Amino acid sequence: MVERVKTGIPGFDEIVNGGIPKRNVVLLSGGPGTGKSIFGTQYLWNGLQMGEPGVFVALEEHPVQVRINMRQFGWDVRPYEQQGVFAIVDAFTGGIGEAAKREKYVVRDPTDVGELIDVLKQAIRDVGALRVVIDSVSTLYLTKPAVARGVVLQLKRVLSGLGTTSILVSQVSVTERGFGGPGVEHAADGIVRLDLDEYNGELVRSIIVWKMRGTKHSMRRHPFEITDKGIIIHHDKVVRIKGGTAYIEGA
Repeated sequence: MVERVKTGIPGFDEIVNGGIPKRNVVLLSGGPGTGKSIFGTQYLWNGLQMGEPGVFVALEEHPVQVRINMRQFGWDVRPYEQQGVFAIVDAFTGGIGEAAKREKYVVRDPTDVGELIDVLKQAIRDVGALRVVIDSVSTLYLTKPAVARGVVLQLKRVLSGLGTTSILVSQVSVTERGFGGPGVEHAADGIVRLDLDEYNGELVRSIIVWKMRGTKHSMRRHPFEITDKGIIIHHDKVVRIKGGTAYIEGA
């Protein structure tokens, strides 16, 4: 029997046959505005509701902003931080600024992957994390694409080794059909792609699981929406394209 981690994201566990296999490192890839950060923080919040501690690594946004963004969905993580079951690793500010001085886990040089890993390990051990989200991993190799696969493998060794089931958010440009960095798709255990495409003057959100080691998964493109309670995936529907128009039909 495969041990699984339920994401709690409506519709997602259904398309991966009951949840993400434990210790998997999943690349969550997509362009701007596709909902990657929401997906990642929703995964962590749902874990806290299930009694599973978590760590969020902020590489693209100030930790204060991360908390504000989560609160917009009713996900207030501050009590969990106080209880010592949730932590945000600040890999954004470099410790600069008044708010940054109040952060417990700070990466002084966000471009130093070794330092990031050290701080991340400490945070995981301190809170007993079972779930980790890094947003976004692309920041670590944006200017050095040749090291992308190595960085992901390095993170994977640490994250799997410490027993976490993790999501690495990966940025891609609007037109790019890849997963954000050469070779990263081979290093990750799973790849989930979020898309926001225009068909006939209308934007359509969709999700597809390209691979997920250790489990069967849906091979179809499913529509999803972002609500005031987070992401909802319509696992019983599929997006089909006919003549440049998107049709949403029963799966």
